Amino acid sequence: MRDLYLLATASTEPVDEAALKEAFEAEDVALVFGEDGCLFSLRAEDSRVDVTFETRSQKLGWTPDLLTGTEASQAALRSARGFYRVAFEPGKPQGSVAVFEALWCVRTLMEHVEGVVVDVSAFKIHSAEDIEEITELEFDIRDHITLHAVEASETSTPMWVHTHGMAKFGMLDVEMFSLSAEDLQPAETFLHELCTDMAFDHGPAWRTAVSTSVGMSFQVMPSDEARPSLYGVAPEQFEGHESGYLTVTSPEGRHSLTEVLKQYRDRFEAETPEEKDALASQAKALLPSFKARFLRRGLMEPLSFVVRAPFEVHPNGDEGEADEEQLWVEVVQWEEDTLIGKLVDGGERTTEWRRGAHVEIEQSQINALAVSRDGRTLDEEDLKNLLNAERPM
Repeated sequence: MRDLYLLATASTEPVDEAALKEAFEAEDVALVFGEDGCLFSLRAEDSRVDVTFETRSQKLGWTPDLLTGTEASQAALRSARGFYRVAFEPGKPQGSVAVFEALWCVRTLMEHVEGVVVDVSAFKIHSAEDIEEITELEFDIRDHITLHAVEASETSTPMWVHTHGMAKFGMLDVEMFSLSAEDLQPAETFLHELCTDMAFDHGPAWRTAVSTSVGMSFQVMPSDEARPSLYGVAPEQFEGHESGYLTVTSPEGRHSLTEVLKQYRDRFEAETPEEKDALASQAKALLPSFKARFLRRGLMEPLSFVVRAPFEVHPNGDEGEADEEQLWVEVVQWEEDTLIGKLVDGGERTTEWRRGAHVEIEQSQINALAVSRDGRTLDEEDLKNLLNAERPM
């Protein structure tokens, strides 16, 4: 059992036993008090979550340097006096299941106490709203891991990128070497895909070449095997990161991953002004028939209506300068000039807009639209044919 979440609160007294019994009452879960030094323990057939409670005589007064979170959540942690430590055995009964059960325990506690949650392995601070969204919405690995990019050599490709947070899934963290600044966003996407697979026990076998989602091959091997062949990286770079990593290399064991990441770069090519204007013009011209067709969509029709609109993001935290991301939204409901939809992928640079979250946008914000049938996006001609099929001559 490992302490992997920390719920910090201003209260110096734990939730009383009667309230806990009511909160965690369930047929398939046993609530055990006072065993093994725990405040309580949640036990099911294949899993166990232990919760202990401790107090501090004084406020913490500081925030560890590596912890990321909003200024409000960091302030709440600094002023906390009571701490619930949430422990479980990573990977049992399965990586993502164990994490989910622990987070549901945390969420239930937060219905009785105000506080913030520290993800110990990922160095993240979560608010109560974060925990609610993480447990309600579709799984997003970015909620559970942190990526660190470090300049590790004086070569033309000096960047070392590694994760923190996979330990709670019962997995080793992952690293990549010999990256350029232009490689960082493609590497981030690649690592998010890889870590998502690992969290669900679908990760690659060690020392075996496997293909990415875009067809390129790579392998993973223990860092103590891969690091000795690194060029131009001093051993002291790994202070605090000496072990417990899987290194991504080419199938031949080389650290140069330009080819592996090549096709991921396409996702980050900036849309040209001409492309942007063409999509906006198409959306403006087709929006009335697009909206009308959505409103008369049949209950069992295999059609998905999606629109794109700008969303404000804060890549450098709430206190940083706001930026904008263009996100796709599947339309769920349309009333007057306002639509409610579900985010298709979520934001690229932050988790402010999580995949699966329901959002409300004005139709005047729409700058692109699309329709898919049975999972296939219709091309422009098929889209126009669909939208105009039932219009009077």
